[in-house]
Amino acid sequence: MADAVPHDSAGHGNPEAPDTPSSPSGPDHPDTPTAPDAPEGPDRPMRRPATPAGRLIPLIVPAIAVGIGSGLLLLALNRVSDRVSRLLWSSIPGGLGIDGFGPWWIILVLTATGAAVGLTVWKAPGHAGPDPATTGLVDPPQPPYVTPGLAVAAVLALAGGVSLGPENPITMINVALAYWLGRRWWPTTGPDLWAALAVAGTVGALFGSPVAAALILSELPGPGALWDRLFAPLIAAVSGSLTTDLIAGNEFLVKVPGYPGARPLDLLWALLIGALGALLGLAAVQAFPAIHRAFRQIGHPVAMLTAGGLVLGVLGALGGELTLFKGLAQARELAADYTGHGFWGLLGLTAVRLVALLIASGSGFRGGRIFPAVFVGVAFGLALSTLLPSVPPALAVVCAILGLLMATTRQGWLSLFTAAAIVPDLALLPILCVAALPAWLLVTGRPELQLAPEAAGD
Repeated sequence: MADAVPHDSAGHGNPEAPDTPSSPSGPDHPDTPTAPDAPEGPDRPMRRPATPAGRLIPLIVPAIAVGIGSGLLLLALNRVSDRVSRLLWSSIPGGLGIDGFGPWWIILVLTATGAAVGLTVWKAPGHAGPDPATTGLVDPPQPPYVTPGLAVAAVLALAGGVSLGPENPITMINVALAYWLGRRWWPTTGPDLWAALAVAGTVGALFGSPVAAALILSELPGPGALWDRLFAPLIAAVSGSLTTDLIAGNEFLVKVPGYPGARPLDLLWALLIGALGALLGLAAVQAFPAIHRAFRQIGHPVAMLTAGGLVLGVLGALGGELTLFKGLAQARELAADYTGHGFWGLLGLTAVRLVALLIASGSGFRGGRIFPAVFVGVAFGLALSTLLPSVPPALAVVCAILGLLMATTRQGWLSLFTAAAIVPDLALLPILCVAALPAWLLVTGRPELQLAPEAAGD
């Protein structure tokens, strides 16, 4: 985890922020607890240093607790947002006798959602967290008083049809709470441990698999043996994923026509589609700073987010229901009946959803960019498969998702895992590894879909 002093959205340091991650708690194991030094003397022999296993075993119970808590908070956030969503898009328009997904209702709801989120950002303590354009999936802990406003802003955005996912806000909330509670419950632990456990537990819950958390954390630098660093986070990730799977099931799957098996030509298609997905993502990355600057010129958060909601409403009216919300359910719906849209229809859905993602994040809505990017990859892959019938839909979808996520997140393992999890077919794994090569060559060394605080004006 990066060392940073938590800031509010105006960029001012907060005196009530929790202690930031400091020096490691041990020379080789920064995230494991160390016991206080025993006093030395003739009547008290020196205690032997704990073995690696002795340092890791005490972390099992805290890791399980953080993982289960992270999964439960994610389920609570989703449950509340689903209830508000049904109210906005079904109960109220049904009572009024109007179409819940008619163009004017879409524009009205998203504009009102923007105003409500703007009020929350303006008035909530800590302004509902930092500028979302500057945050990713893993960020330094925020002070705990930021979490209520962030949760309200995230629920409003998810329920109101904003094209963002829950992954960034819920990870930030879980990290803030775990860091704050953990440091008070077990102060002798290394300061980075609680953040790592919360990230792992949340990622495991979000993606329905602990593998995603292990892959993401393996990309973060740190001293000591890799598996010593991953031991406790992997337990948290297992706990988080099992919690959500047992209660709500795994929604991180999209059914597309099955992959018939590898052919020599598929390697060429994988190279091409992976590169095209990366180029599409890079185009979004290039446009993002200008969109963010345009909304920042408005100044006041209520006006800025209301304007963002209005633009999203117009885009939603053009693209329809499939271009609203976080994107996973819509991706499944699209994959079930994509042949009815044709190439240009699928390409239009790709464009509208991608622009909506940029507008939502650039105008200040609190939410993650991975889930809607998955929809973009699904729609783009299905469009290419429709244009080129010799390309199997499953191959096109996973390679497009891989290239797009590599460009927008710059995280190779996360991109590879997400593509493989969306269409879980082991026969596609070698194809995905081939597709990753040109995609990474295109994106390496380039900016990602995230702004530095100084570039964002914070």
